[in-house]
Amino acid sequence: MTRDISSQLSVIKRGIAELISEEELSNKLKKSLKTGKPLRIKAGFDPTAPDLHLGHTVLIQKLKQFQELGHHIIFLIGDFTGMIGDPAGKSETRKPLTNEDVAKNAETYRAQIFKILDEKKTEIVFNSQWMNILSVSDLIILASKYTVARMLERDDFKKRYTGNRPIAIHEFLYPLIQGYDSVILNADVELGGTDQKFNLLVGRELQRDFGQEPQVVMTMPLLEGLDGMQKMSKSLGNYVGITESPREIFGKIMSISDELMVRYYELLSSLSNTEFESLKNGFKKGAVHPREAKANLAKEIVARFHGNDSAIKAASEFDKIFKSKGIPENIEEKTITIHTQDIGIIDLLKSASLTPSTSEARRLVQQGGVNIDGQRVFDINLRLAANRDYLLQVGKRRFAKVSIKNIL
Repeated sequence: MTRDISSQLSVIKRGIAELISEEELSNKLKKSLKTGKPLRIKAGFDPTAPDLHLGHTVLIQKLKQFQELGHHIIFLIGDFTGMIGDPAGKSETRKPLTNEDVAKNAETYRAQIFKILDEKKTEIVFNSQWMNILSVSDLIILASKYTVARMLERDDFKKRYTGNRPIAIHEFLYPLIQGYDSVILNADVELGGTDQKFNLLVGRELQRDFGQEPQVVMTMPLLEGLDGMQKMSKSLGNYVGITESPREIFGKIMSISDELMVRYYELLSSLSNTEFESLKNGFKKGAVHPREAKANLAKEIVARFHGNDSAIKAASEFDKIFKSKGIPENIEEKTITIHTQDIGIIDLLKSASLTPSTSEARRLVQQGGVNIDGQRVFDINLRLAANRDYLLQVGKRRFAKVSIKNIL
């Protein structure tokens, strides 16, 4: 563990949105150095979806920085709270997940986070461990720690209440349970997105109520998606999934704007503070070419989740496609079976999973975003004969060799 508190703070504060408070964190760091006891750093993730995207990894990257500074990382999987659903930023009650959904998603989280964190130095906990054995009496005592008036100070609850939209009673329990997690784990610091601030502050108050020193709250910004405007989200289609293919991840990173590239470097890259500042200044002065910087970032991120060899190959394929107008190696092959002599282009794109919906397929064809055997098509009524193979390209990065088989 480094003995220089100012150096620790410099690393810890990079890219953060808010710190409550720096003085408290400094005092905790001093105590940690004096006693030789690492700080307990907590971050919770509800397994509400099976896969993580780069937006989720902003917090994990910050956990990694704490870990490299010698502190103890607690990665909390909210399998209990996941069944409630975090009301943060929601205008209506979430549909609760089943036990089976939560368990399945939690396992994928375990596998994915160790692409970033050191498994041997990371404590994985599930809040069902203590919540499933909490008695009704204990839950009533916990609920008595907060008033309805205080809950309605929360922005999303306030908007729903004043807008006459329903708030289920169990939603009030969510921030209390998240705060209680901090009590059980005796957290020194808790990380969360800016939309989690209310929940994190509840943890501070509950720790005081239970006679503990309150945790420091650190919020991280919500990472913008590929569009550079809205937060990264699978539902918005502006995400980079960490389980996507190396070629897909590389291409998506290369598609971001120059301004967003700097933001991604700050929140996602493993560059030191000195290296990051050098890159940022070089970019401003024109000494660093944006394309080269994006390619380096793309390689770093692909290597993190798929290994160096995959990163090098993805970079080579990207250059081949966009410089030489070639096609990538190892194109995915698909076989589509039909009961007719031909198939419409829209149905083919959907059947081959190259577009998520009929409307998206129609839009891409009309806008010239689909190529067949190297030729751009615009006719949404185009039909392709059976018992033939076709090379399809959708957008800039998606390729597939599709074999259409007639099974009459």
